[in-house]
Amino acid sequence: MNVSLTPELEAWVESRVQSGLYQSASEVIREALRLLHKTQMSSEQQLETLRAALQRGLEDVEAGRLREDHPQLLETVRQKVRSRRA
Repeated sequence: MNVSLTPELEAWVESRVQSGLYQSASEVIREALRLLHKTQMSSEQQLETLRAALQRGLEDVEAGRLREDHPQLLETVRQKVRSRRA
């Protein structure tokens, strides 16, 4: 398999090898791909967890299991979402 890199990425890979952190360019690329795979798998798992929670919530609504909470609760949830995005 051959992989084409931009000049910037190629220079970065070479700098990692020259730093002594890696013994070869292949080692740098393998590590980068392992990290990318791990990140994507984690994101997919988080998305599946969110979808399952959403489905449970929709089922609760359809079954009439609702709570009328104080407006402050909604604002607290919004703030938590904003802080996670930051």
